Amino acid sequence: MNFSKNALAGLTTSFALVPECIAFALVAHLNPLAGLYGAFFICTITALFGGRPGMISGAAGSMAVVIVALVAQHGLQYFLATVVLSGLIMLLFGVLRMGKLVTMVPHPVMLGFVNGLAIVIAWSQLQHFKDGAGWLQGAALAWMCGLVLLTMLIVYLLPRLTKALPPALVAIVGVGVLSATLHLPVRTLGDMAHIAGGLPSFALPELPMNLETLRIVLPYAFLMAMVGLLETLLTFNLTDEITETRGLPNRECVALGAANVASGLFGGMGGCAMIGQTMINLSSGGRTRVSGAVAGIMILLFILFLSPLIEQIPLAALVGVMFVVAQETFAWGSLRVLGKVPRHDALLIVAVTAITVATDLAMAVMCGIIIAALSFAWRHARDIRADVSSVDGVKRYTPHGTLFFASVAHFNALFDPQGDPQHVVLDARDLRLADHSAVVAVATLSERYAKAGKTLQVQHLSKRCETLLQRSGVMATA
Repeated sequence: MNFSKNALAGLTTSFALVPECIAFALVAHLNPLAGLYGAFFICTITALFGGRPGMISGAAGSMAVVIVALVAQHGLQYFLATVVLSGLIMLLFGVLRMGKLVTMVPHPVMLGFVNGLAIVIAWSQLQHFKDGAGWLQGAALAWMCGLVLLTMLIVYLLPRLTKALPPALVAIVGVGVLSATLHLPVRTLGDMAHIAGGLPSFALPELPMNLETLRIVLPYAFLMAMVGLLETLLTFNLTDEITETRGLPNRECVALGAANVASGLFGGMGGCAMIGQTMINLSSGGRTRVSGAVAGIMILLFILFLSPLIEQIPLAALVGVMFVVAQETFAWGSLRVLGKVPRHDALLIVAVTAITVATDLAMAVMCGIIIAALSFAWRHARDIRADVSSVDGVKRYTPHGTLFFASVAHFNALFDPQGDPQHVVLDARDLRLADHSAVVAVATLSERYAKAGKTLQVQHLSKRCETLLQRSGVMATA
């Protein structure tokens, strides 16, 4: 891959990381430098050692929201300990090779996740159209809207002229130079916070190392880890689809965990993959570890040397880029297929999108998986059926399908112990026992026939199903 192209993509992404990380730090009631230090460590370490080149991680808003109450009640040191512990949980998740769980997320949930996140990205930019408690008005609003539109036009039109430079980078720099040259009355990054600072310093969290501290920290750390892993693995999956390559999810989890540990030990926020910045990186041509590493290192350079220049970037330029990212992130094709896919999948897409906007990404995806699982169970529970025949006074049932907790009632309705003859055969060659409920169902059926003074013989069980029955100890097979 072209080194300069990836380096420019990383530079472009770094500009988009700064306001997001500052905003997330302010949400969590932390010094803005904590967000920037976190972005440096997390972005750089995951880029160099993670399992998904091209994906951008940083101090994330979804994780910032989780620890607001912790910071307010217990202070900075407990927060830093929480970041370190959450990193260790993420690392353990990867070591145990649990990253493959992302394959269990249904595609409609992914579409809902992407659409909801696109709406959240666009909606969050509206805060920059406010001045204090009220909306911008008059000339300030006109300049803001004008520069946002100019930025978006550059991003959309530049690729038609040349693809040598990332359009988002040209838009940000171009609008920034225009604003500074004409002394336009617009808000800049410097109005959000001053980002000048020194090198991050190593320090263990200053708090008592006892069970009481663990009782306070562990619930927040576990929640941070689960939110971070979920958002990372979903963004990981999306990046795989966009780049048409396969990453290593377990390696990404290990790198993310190590990055969070490092961030916490150096005074930074916790973080995970950031889909908006990842989309900027990918659309700018970033495909290798170079782009992510450059983005992370540039954050540190901004803090140490370049803060006077970076603070002059108009917020309007960054808002325009994020609006484009939101538009490109939204899966517009999902709107066209809503009337073509099965109704339950269409409802799942809409539900996950709505829950993402109303609550947060982690809650939406977990709800989506639960809804998808229940829908799957409901539909397949009704697929079980049986062929029935009688030869020489022996009635033979040959069920077809999967017997599991949701299909037990339909399975039981297939049989008639009171009306059946003395000898009944259950031919299980086409029946799959999936769980303990299935084992109990077969055993209970045998008991029903026994109480009616009749015999039930089970035949042609698969080795796996026979083992399940024998291990249960509830009945013997014929």
